[in-house]
Formats: sequence, C-alpha cells, structure tokens
Amino acid sequence: MQPHTVIDVMIILERGDRILLAERANTGYADGLLNLPSGKVDPGESVIEAAVREAREEVGIDVAPSALRTVHVTHHCNPEGQARIGWFFATSHWQGEPVNSEPEKCAGIAWHRPNELPDNTVPYNAHGIAHYLKGENFSTHGW
Repeated sequence: MQPHTVIDVMIILERGDRILLAERANTGYADGLLNLPSGKVDPGESVIEAAVREAREEVGIDVAPSALRTVHVTHHCNPEGQARIGWFFATSHWQGEPVNSEPEKCAGIAWHRPNELPDNTVPYNAHGIAHYLKGENFSTHGW
C-alpha cells in the first residue's frame, strides 16, 4: 500500500439518454478500454476544481462548478492494492461541444447508454455508473 489514498474525479456528461466515454490509448493503463472524462485531484485542488479542470483538459468543455452534481463516491482498491476514493459527478449543462482534446492519450470519444455500457468499460467507472443509476451514493469496490 502506498502512504496515502489517491482521489479521483469522474465526470458523467449526460446528453439525453447517453453519457460520454473516451477510449484510453498510449497511457500504459487500461489502454483500449472506455472511461469517463476523469483524473486525479492535484495537491491544493478541491474535487470540484479537479472535475472542472479535467472536463476542460480531456474533452474541451467548460463546466460551471454549480452544474456538477455529486452522484456517487466509491472507496476503490485496484488490483495492485492501491486505495483510491472516486468522486462521480454528473451534469447535462456545459459550454462547448465535447471533443477529443488529448489525442495522444485518447483514441476517440463516443456517446453510450449508461445502462448498456460496452464490455470494454473500465470496471472502476462501470461500478460507479451502475451505483449512480440505482441512486446509491456510496459503495466500496475491489476490497
């Protein structure tokens, strides 16, 4: 175990009955799998600030902090034994059209039905989305 827990933010961008997923590429972790726009909270940054930043960096949109709804939190343990806290935020309000802003890390973005996620969705993300759809605000995963 590492000495501290990593804090992640995942942004569920909702457009009608679809959510946006990105295909990971060239990162060394979960390449070829689909995940939500997401990332780690930087030192000195709140989870809301991190979500706003990640949405801008990964898919080129501006999300107002007030537009983000906290929909799920999970205490996750990855296969390597690393603990993480995952904050899932949802919104259907943003400025701009989502694009692949990080082509060096992402093979493309596409809209998917959240209740019919592709088999190649990152399990950590699929877990949080499933609990969000059930209205459950907290879970553990991988312990």
